[in-house]
Amino acid sequence: MIRIAAATIRLRRLSFVGTFIALALGSALMAALGLVLDTTVTAPPRPPQRYSAAPVVVAASQTLTVPTGRGGASAPLAEPRGVPADVVAALPDAVVDRVFRAYYGRDGVGRPWSALGLDGQALRQGRAPAADDEIAVADGRLGDRVPVVTDGGLMRYTIVGIVTDGPQPAVFFTDARAAALHPRVDALALTRPADDVRSVIGDRAIVLTGQDRARLDANREPDARDRNNAATIVGIALGFAAFVAIFVVASTFAFAVAQRRAEFALLRATGATPGQIRRMVYAEALLVAVTAAAAGTAAGPWLAARISSHFVPAWVSTLSNAHWPLWTSFGTGVAVALLGALAAAWRAGRVRPGEALRETAVEPRVMPLTRWVLGLGVLGTALVTMAVTAIGDPGSATNRKTYMPVVMLLVAAAGLLAPALVRPVARALAAALDRPRGATGLVASASARASARRTAAIAAPVLVTVGLAAALLTASALTDTAKTALDKPPIPAAATVVATGGAGLDQELVRALPDAQFSTPTSVYTLEGDTVLIRREALAVTWVPDDAVMVTPDLALPVGSTAHVWLADGSPAALRVIGELPLGGPADLLVGAGNAFSARPTVAYLSARVPLPPGHNATYSNARTAGPSASRTGLFVVLAIVLGYTALSLVNTLLMAAPDRAGEHRTLRLLGALRSQILRVSLLEVLISVAIGVVLASACAFIAVGGLWLTLLRVTGPLTITVPWLTLGAITAGTIALALLTALVSGARPVARASGDGARG
Repeated sequence: MIRIAAATIRLRRLSFVGTFIALALGSALMAALGLVLDTTVTAPPRPPQRYSAAPVVVAASQTLTVPTGRGGASAPLAEPRGVPADVVAALPDAVVDRVFRAYYGRDGVGRPWSALGLDGQALRQGRAPAADDEIAVADGRLGDRVPVVTDGGLMRYTIVGIVTDGPQPAVFFTDARAAALHPRVDALALTRPADDVRSVIGDRAIVLTGQDRARLDANREPDARDRNNAATIVGIALGFAAFVAIFVVASTFAFAVAQRRAEFALLRATGATPGQIRRMVYAEALLVAVTAAAAGTAAGPWLAARISSHFVPAWVSTLSNAHWPLWTSFGTGVAVALLGALAAAWRAGRVRPGEALRETAVEPRVMPLTRWVLGLGVLGTALVTMAVTAIGDPGSATNRKTYMPVVMLLVAAAGLLAPALVRPVARALAAALDRPRGATGLVASASARASARRTAAIAAPVLVTVGLAAALLTASALTDTAKTALDKPPIPAAATVVATGGAGLDQELVRALPDAQFSTPTSVYTLEGDTVLIRREALAVTWVPDDAVMVTPDLALPVGSTAHVWLADGSPAALRVIGELPLGGPADLLVGAGNAFSARPTVAYLSARVPLPPGHNATYSNARTAGPSASRTGLFVVLAIVLGYTALSLVNTLLMAAPDRAGEHRTLRLLGALRSQILRVSLLEVLISVAIGVVLASACAFIAVGGLWLTLLRVTGPLTITVPWLTLGAITAGTIALALLTALVSGARPVARASGDGARG
């Protein structure tokens, strides 16, 4: 059977080249994205930055631990703790380090001069600060008088020293000035053995050595967030790559097998059993799959090296050399091909010889019962998922990970049901073509309806290309609109002042806005199920009393009840619930401003617009322009990969379909059709197929975006749907142009051959 399958592949190379390319591309994409995912997840953390030159560091514990029914639960503290005074006194040989916010043209930190060198920095020019109004920085000119904003306010300092660059922009003050600006001691750096330090301080503080010193770095939480975001985006991209590979390969292989009905009819007529036909199809699929998956897997590392920069965090420089993505890609490619051949083989082996010969001319039944069940089942799953989200958790709809699976399910359902939809959609489209185009439009529409499988195979890549682009881009814009609506001022305000960096608004600026209401980001901890301690995003606001809280409905705390929580510094609190917040907003809880601790306000709401004091890191919100989010950038990268893949699939399908048209063209030529007329019929039929794909894609996008809009309606109220018509128009026009160009190139030779055969006839 393998020998027969190999001979069939050699004789019908064009029928299998599309399947080979689709499988190879799918395997390459899955291998590459798997390597990128492994790189993101397993990349080692950055070595210690802030205390890279200090062998031993003492710091206060930054972990909140609460008792639970299973022993205890822990979470990182949002409010840093300082080293206890008795520990500082017990280690007189330690270098005292204080790290506090300092805005000097950009976000940075202030540190005492004695801490210079703990992170490898050194004095490059000038001298050490000696007076309270003197500083040393890495960028600036000696003698310049510059403004520096700290928590206490804005003050001008003279640059007396230039230091080398460090891992974080830093402003070095005198030790006395740093202590006045920031009394808390954040760390002690020592050179004595760690065991000696532990014997002195006991359990009053923690001793960090080696890689543990990185726990105090400023990049620790951003690195973890970047890693998590990158893993999420790559995981979504991998899911889309697998989905498109399965979708395209199954469609392409089914079409390749459907092209050979006459061949199967002859084999059945000469005595071949249904089992032999099925085994031959499986053997062909296995041969193509093994070679294509091997080729794609081999290209995976090369492709991963070229796309990794779009996904992995900037601080990860080495690509993973793990083997599991390659083996997974190879196995998935083979499995996809065999699954794609399953339905086609079952159908090929099921027909009787006479029935198969009749089906070579007409396709009376293009939708078996199993395909109806699968298509309607996937469609029902998508609709049920949308309903569950809309009813049970509408706030999660603002997350792209929520609606992306729904879009894939809808596109898959449309692809499965496409053969059944070809004839009614083609008939509707043909109604506009029959009159103006005469016989050309009539023949093209009749051919598209008669060859429903071929038409569906051409429409499938268009459905994926346009459907995914339309649904994802429009839904992404809709969720951005919803987030903007949720970020609107929670209280009436004529103007909003925002901090231009992460340092927040300093005390001097806060005092300059006496009538303003302020909002400060913080965290609140809740215990879920008496086992899990969860750190929740919260805002400390001036319009909520310090003994009260407002919560979202998912916390299940009705108004009037008491919320038992832990605040950002780890202190327990019993807060009375005074109101409910909308789902999907910027925070899960609103607490009183007195619970912000050392965090500085980032937003001020004013009843009237007033001039802001110059030099502070603040501006009115309408002067700020937000850039594209990382998830949106990743979405465009995912779409670029998927669109490129499906575009190649469209070309392959058209090339595979071209030889089948020779007999039809010969018949038309014998009936008196001109060569130009035959070519127009071919192009018009392809245009009808593409139009069917666009119609199905539009239906998928309409259902997906409509369901998302109805879900967000419960969270934000009515929203404006912004469709990126220019981008979608360019994608659709490019798809149509690619299809017509491919049809023109691939159809010219069969038309010419048909013309020659007609002339000889």
